Amino acid sequence: MILSASRRTDIPAYYSEWFLNRMKEGFLYVRNPMNPHQISRIDLSPEVVDCIVFWTKNPADMMGRLGALERYPYYFQFTLTGYGKDMEPNLPDKREVLIPAFRKLSERIGKERVIWRYDPVLVNRRYTAAYHVKAFGEIADSLADHTRKVVISFVDMYAKLRRNARTFGFGEVASEDMVYLAGEMARIAAEHGLAIESCAERTDLREAGVRHGSCIDQRLIEEITGCSFSGGKDRNQRKECGCLESIEVGAYDTCLNGCRYCYANHGDGKVRETAGLYRADSPLLCGEVGAEDKVTDRKVKSLKDAQMRWFS
Repeated sequence: MILSASRRTDIPAYYSEWFLNRMKEGFLYVRNPMNPHQISRIDLSPEVVDCIVFWTKNPADMMGRLGALERYPYYFQFTLTGYGKDMEPNLPDKREVLIPAFRKLSERIGKERVIWRYDPVLVNRRYTAAYHVKAFGEIADSLADHTRKVVISFVDMYAKLRRNARTFGFGEVASEDMVYLAGEMARIAAEHGLAIESCAERTDLREAGVRHGSCIDQRLIEEITGCSFSGGKDRNQRKECGCLESIEVGAYDTCLNGCRYCYANHGDGKVRETAGLYRADSPLLCGEVGAEDKVTDRKVKSLKDAQMRWFS
């Protein structure tokens, strides 16, 4: 199986001690967000964990702990955008902290295992299309020698975003802005020797030079592991998503980054309440097993083909 850690929260930034404790113990619990009293016990043994995909905006807290993952293949999706504190209030300075962190991580694990994400792209009075082109170019200049690929997507107007959308003056990106931005980003990526892909984007941007991508990327996982995989498309994601099937180990309303475009949080108050339940030694992320909860072993297996695949 592939572990997704996590689309719902920034585990490397805030919960790396918990995650590595769980890897050491060999299991973790995940609460079903649709049925909160249903908890799955996930086996974390190297025999069934084929690869771990980390999603983060700041891996600094985890970088000193990567040695604990030496038995597991993994890679990082690292989001770096041009937004300021109004949109990403709890992130450290990008030029002084996050870009150096990206470079350091790349040097540590290899640039093929650190994917740059510039998403989601939203447009308002401050963050115009021209602003994004400039910011994307500056970040590409800083990261070109430290990654092979950039992933972009445009903001989706989930119900959780409506209040922030009104406050910060953004909505669905106009089709003309989307095509223009995709084309400019593709041009800049090509100039820096980077592949560029979209993430779960309904609009076909291939004419602008951006192909549909997969964040949990079977080809990359096969390259990292040297094995062929036989998994299917992740049925728990949107139909436009091209990701390989995976098991999500995060929890909603736990990410402390505070991003105003986040689909995984109901609000700052709810996040503070939930994150306040965090204990690094608990099998659950930000919570405990209650009397009414039912814990069930989730059936998991390796997705590797029996036949090893060797790359030249």
